Amino acid sequence: MIETSLSLLQRLADNSDDQAWGEFCRLYQPLLRAWIDRYGIQDCDADDIAQETLLALVADIRRFQHPGHSGAFRGWIRAILVNRLRVSWRKRRNTPSVPGTNDFWERLDELEDPDSSLSHLWNTEHDRHVLGRLLERVAPRFAEDTYGIFRRYVLENVSAAQVAAEWGVTVNAVFIAKSRVLRALRQEIALVLGPQEAFPIED
Repeated sequence: MIETSLSLLQRLADNSDDQAWGEFCRLYQPLLRAWIDRYGIQDCDADDIAQETLLALVADIRRFQHPGHSGAFRGWIRAILVNRLRVSWRKRRNTPSVPGTNDFWERLDELEDPDSSLSHLWNTEHDRHVLGRLLERVAPRFAEDTYGIFRRYVLENVSAAQVAAEWGVTVNAVFIAKSRVLRALRQEIALVLGPQEAFPIED
């Protein structure tokens, strides 16, 4: 059952909840690290910036007020990442080289702009990454055939008729497997990011 809106975020606000901190780091550290790498920062510094960004997110979590529209939390994370990159550049006094351009600030401003193509790419990669991680949490709850059917039909985009033939089931059984896994995924999203941050997942 979904207990409360933004339950993981509420748990993060409690400094004594080490489990919530661990869950949050496992979910977001790889995504943050991958985006920091795009700015040509050395590995040792990139690790530090990723950790500093996570700490800043948790420190500010009590002040985060969800405005009620989907995508607000990922936008908030993006804004804090931009800020930490700026702070890091000023502290190190060394502009990182960025593949394809030498203008670090221009790329950072583009990421900050919510209407830029780079911000739209952040949105896409954020959603893909988070959904992938949450699916890893959901998968063990299902029998191998149920999740295997879902994976082939939804994730690998194989037709329902072909999946049914492969698994020796009816097409309706394929639809049922999809519905069951997606329902569990939506519940997981609500438990981690809150129902207001629901992802656009087709039935």
